[in-house]
Amino acid sequence: MVDSRALDEVPHSEVAHTAAAPTGGRREQRKQRTRRAVLDAALNLLEEHAFEGLSLRQVTRTVGIVPTAFYRHFDDMDALGIELVDESVGTLRRMIRAAREEDPDYGVVIERSVQLLVGHVHAHRPHFRFIVRQRFSGVAAVRLAIREQFELFVAELATDLQRFGLLTHWPLADRLLLADIIVNQMISTAEAILDMPPDDPTAEQQVIDRAERQLRMIVIGLSRWKT
Repeated sequence: MVDSRALDEVPHSEVAHTAAAPTGGRREQRKQRTRRAVLDAALNLLEEHAFEGLSLRQVTRTVGIVPTAFYRHFDDMDALGIELVDESVGTLRRMIRAAREEDPDYGVVIERSVQLLVGHVHAHRPHFRFIVRQRFSGVAAVRLAIREQFELFVAELATDLQRFGLLTHWPLADRLLLADIIVNQMISTAEAILDMPPDDPTAEQQVIDRAERQLRMIVIGLSRWKT
């Protein structure tokens, strides 16, 4: 039981805030759970439907909410698609950048980056299947979001490459070109992982080994490049 004398000693504004906080916290938790349910429902439906053919009503019916409740979480279906892009490519981009900051040795960075890529694709297979399908076709807003994420991936990598010895004095244009080659190689690796049967670890390891060798070959070739 709350001591009324103690409440009398607290300003009314603080009492109101204290009383409302638990309710507001629970409401926010419910909102986040519903938002997550909407995203997961969309991902499940996208296994059988193209995004451009997926309706808001299909998603809300799967979640068990009324269509108007959708707009408490997303402005429209395009906004939902853009969120899925950030959950997959955006999260991976931030993880790999953190790995580059941990160790300046390019060999360690290559191995760690490929490990992160493969693990993230496994953990978010529906997301990446969605990315692969939407990258060159489908809804314009989602295609743009994917392109912007990859461009940001390239720009951040070009900045970080300057920390590696051979690239210290490279002009930005050349570092951007190199970063674009590396990012496209990683996209190809992600697509190859998606195509691998889930019960064939040998085939997957071959893809991983190939990716690491390709990245090492790119790095080895840097010493011969003249701007």
